[in-house]
Amino acid sequence: MQASKQHRSSGMSKRLHYQPMQEVEAYCLPPFRVLDHQPPYNESSQSTHSTAQSFRERYCTLESSSANGSYNTLYNSPSTVSFSPNGSPVSQHDQDSHYQYHSPDHTYGSSISGSCITDDATDFKYKLKELETAMLGDSNNFDNYCSSLQNGASNTRPEVDSWGQIMDSISKKDLNQVLVFCAKAVADNDLLMAQWMMDELYQMVSVYGEPIQRLGAYMLEGLVARRASSGSSICKALRCNETASSELLSYMHILYEVCPYFKFGYMSANGAIAEAMKDENRVHIIDFQIGQGSQWLTLIQAFAARPGGPPHIRITGIDDSMSAYARGGGLSIVGKRLSKLAEMFKVPFEFHAAAISGCDVQLENLGVKPGEALAMNFAFMLHHMPDESVSTQNHRDRLLRLVKSLSPKVVTLVEQESNTNTAAFFPRFVETLNYYTAMFESIDVTLPRNHKERINVEQHCLAREIVNIIACEGVERVERHELLGKWRSRFAMAGFTPYPLSSLVNATIETLLKNYSDKYRLQERDGALYLGWKNRDLVASCAWKCKPGTN
Repeated sequence: MQASKQHRSSGMSKRLHYQPMQEVEAYCLPPFRVLDHQPPYNESSQSTHSTAQSFRERYCTLESSSANGSYNTLYNSPSTVSFSPNGSPVSQHDQDSHYQYHSPDHTYGSSISGSCITDDATDFKYKLKELETAMLGDSNNFDNYCSSLQNGASNTRPEVDSWGQIMDSISKKDLNQVLVFCAKAVADNDLLMAQWMMDELYQMVSVYGEPIQRLGAYMLEGLVARRASSGSSICKALRCNETASSELLSYMHILYEVCPYFKFGYMSANGAIAEAMKDENRVHIIDFQIGQGSQWLTLIQAFAARPGGPPHIRITGIDDSMSAYARGGGLSIVGKRLSKLAEMFKVPFEFHAAAISGCDVQLENLGVKPGEALAMNFAFMLHHMPDESVSTQNHRDRLLRLVKSLSPKVVTLVEQESNTNTAAFFPRFVETLNYYTAMFESIDVTLPRNHKERINVEQHCLAREIVNIIACEGVERVERHELLGKWRSRFAMAGFTPYPLSSLVNATIETLLKNYSDKYRLQERDGALYLGWKNRDLVASCAWKCKPGTN
C-alpha cells in the first residue's frame, strides 16, 4: 500500500481502512461532452451549426437526484480516498439534493475531438442516423449496417444478436449488465456506442440509491475518465480541494467500525505475530504501512498480559510523508500515541519512524539491530507496489527479497482478494464490478441509505480506487490487487513457506463476526483465512516464515 509519490493511491488496503491515508491525487474529471438527448435521428429544421453547438456545450453528469432523475450540467470526478485508511485526502463537496462535482477552477474541458466522436457536424449527424437505423430500422437495413461495419466503415459494433440484449437490459434497467456492455464498447474503442450507453447510464445511477446504483455512479465515472483521456492525464494534472484531515479520519473510522474487513486483517496478523513471538524477549515489528498505528494497540495490550511479562517491543513505522496530512502531522504522532499506551500497560517500548515510500525502502531504513526477533507486516500494502508488469525494478518482489534477507520469524500478509493487477481492461472492469458490488452491499446493511455520512464514506474511502482501477494504466494505476494464489507464488519464489495461523485467532474472529451481518463468512483454506460477503471472498490473510536452509 505504500509506494512512491507517482505510484501511490488510496485503496481498500489500509484503504479498506481506517489507517493513515496514502497520497491521493483526487480525480476531478474534465467536463465530458455527451450526445444531445433529443432523438439522434430527428432531422429538424436546426442547422448543422446549431447541432454541433448543442453537442459542444453539453456535459456528462452523474444522475444526482433519485427523486426526479434530473442531472447536473457539470460533471467532475469526486475527490476520494482509496479503500485503505492510508489513502490520501480528497475534497469535500457540498451535498444537497444534487451530487455535483466541480473542478477547482471550472475550466477543465476536453476538446470535442478529444471527447467526442467527430469534429465534423455533418459526419456526426450522419453517424447518429446510421446508429438509429441500425437500432430501429428493418432487418435488411440492420444487416446492411452490420455488413458495412465489418467492412471497416465504422468502429466495431455488437454482433446482431447483441442488440436485443443491450436494448433488453436498458428497458429492464439492468444496471449491472448495461455497465458491462458499456465497458465492452469502451474496450473495443466503439466511441459512438460507448457514448450512447453512457447517456443511458447517467439516468440509471445515483449516489443515493441501491448499492448497485451507488457503485454504478463511480464505475461510470471511471469509464468517462478512461474514455476522455485514458486516465493518465487525470492522475497527473487534476486536483480537487482536500477535505479536512479530521473529516477524512472520521470517514475512515466509520468504515472501520461498520465493516469487519480491517479488524479481521489486523486481528489475524496480530495473532500470527503474537504466536511467533511468545518466547521472545526482544521483538522488532516493521510495519510497511503504519498509517495511524491502530493495528498495534491491541497487540501491545496482548503482550502486556503475556505470562512471564511482556517483551521489549520496538516498532518501525514506514509511511510515505504524504500521509502526514491524514494524521495532521508526521510519524511522531504515531510514536507518541503508541508510547503512551505502552507506558500505561508497563510494556518496554521504542518507536522508529521511517517516513519513506515503500518503493524506496532499503536495508538501512529499517533500523534492524542484533538480538531482535523480527516480524514484518504487510497489511493492505503490497498491492500498491509496482511489479514486473509496470517496472523493470519490480519493487513488489524486490521488497520481499529484502525482507527474506533479514530472516524474520514471521511475515504477515493481508490483501484484498481481487484480480486487477495484470488483467486487461474489460475483465478488470468486470472483476471490479463484482468485487465492489459485494462491498457496497455490505455497507448497505449497516449504514442506512439516508445516513448523512454514508455518501462521504463511499466517496472518500472507496470511489477513488474504483476510478483508478478503471481509468488508469501503467504507473498511474496504483490499485493492482492479486489473488492469494499469486501472492503464494511470489512468497515462495522469495524463499518463504507458510506459517500456520492460530486456531485461537480463528475463534476470536468468528466471535467478532457475530457483531455483524450473518451474510459475512469466514473460511480457512490451505493455511489462510478468507473473509467474504455471501459467496464472494473479499479479504485474505496469511503468514509466512523463512524456508529452512535458506539465507
